[in-house]
Formats: sequence, C-alpha cells, structure tokens
Amino acid sequence: MSTNEEYQPINCDDYDNLELACQRHWVLSLTLRNGDAVTGVARDMISRKHVEYLVIDNAGTSNELRLDHIASFTHPELGTVVVSV
Repeated sequence: MSTNEEYQPINCDDYDNLELACQRHWVLSLTLRNGDAVTGVARDMISRKHVEYLVIDNAGTSNELRLDHIASFTHPELGTVVVSV
C-alpha cells in the first residue's frame, strides 16, 4: 500500500479500542489491508502530518502502522475487531 494515498480516519470505536490496547500494552495480532499479518505489543498512537499511526513493538523492533492500513486486530479481551474507515 502506498503511504502517499490520502489518509482515511478509522471509526472512533476502533480507535478507542486501539488506545485501550496501548494503555494496557496488549499483544495484538493485526491483519493489514494488503494481507500481511503482524503481531506485537501496542505501545502508542501518534499523529504525523494528519496521518495516525499505531506503534507496536515486535522482538525489540518498533513499527508504525497507518491506522487506515489495518483491516482487523485481535486480542482475547476484545475478540476480533474489523476496522472501519
């Protein structure tokens, strides 16, 4: 997925669930819209140039995932959440 495409904000409930995951440092299993799967500890939500990102840690490496590139995420406390844009 191109990082130059216009950012589409995600649904507020989905955003709130990701914020909760960051506050509790939950391990999330994420599926991206391009089909890639990513697992990591939710650390932070950041905004840069009007684009929002989820920061996750995986094996000591920090990754920033555009929120509108996340198709779904899973955690036992939340179940599977399909992200709406």
